Amino acid sequence: MSAIPSDQRPRERLFAHGVDVMADAELLAVLLGTGRRGHSALALAHDLLATFGGAQALAQVHPDELSQRAGIGATKAARIAAAFGLAGRLRSRPSSRVVVGLAEVAQLVAPMLAHARRERVGVVVCDPARRLRRVVLLTQGSQDECLAPVPEILTAVLLADGAAFAVAHNHPSGDLRPSSADRALTGALTVAADQVQLAFLGHVVVSGPHWASVPGPSP
Repeated sequence: MSAIPSDQRPRERLFAHGVDVMADAELLAVLLGTGRRGHSALALAHDLLATFGGAQALAQVHPDELSQRAGIGATKAARIAAAFGLAGRLRSRPSSRVVVGLAEVAQLVAPMLAHARRERVGVVVCDPARRLRRVVLLTQGSQDECLAPVPEILTAVLLADGAAFAVAHNHPSGDLRPSSADRALTGALTVAADQVQLAFLGHVVVSGPHWASVPGPSP
């Protein structure tokens, strides 16, 4: 980076001009902080974007995979994943006055899971009037299976002082058809929510901008 004039270095450009004028590689270089032997942070950022096909594709890469690349490691991989995760949450965060239905559940959770390569569960916690309190991301499973313990879901709702809740999870395969395990989870949550006097609003599966309601198990 020492070969770059000081006023053209990414961090200095960020302070002088703001993020809007900066290229993706410059913003990524700020996140990286340092490069590796023979490569500046900016060169490393260009290499990452070229390797994975741009910022949007990079956002989908699991931190474990990123951490294996030369010059990255666990700390830088975590920074990158956290930055993309925070950006996704900010884009999707609605007003707390929104009354939550299943369409809103999908809208809230889908951006957080858009780049996930494994199944994850999002819990949308609401007040007694079904207004949003919080969205909590829980378990991460394999590419085609996500373990979602019912007690963990209920605990997340109660810790957020919720009175009602809904659940959403992603299908990385893109197939929106609920599995038997998805239906079983809906049934188990229906029973468990009633036992602790919480209103269960429903369960959806999401893939990109699309979603489908998950019914309970067939009688």
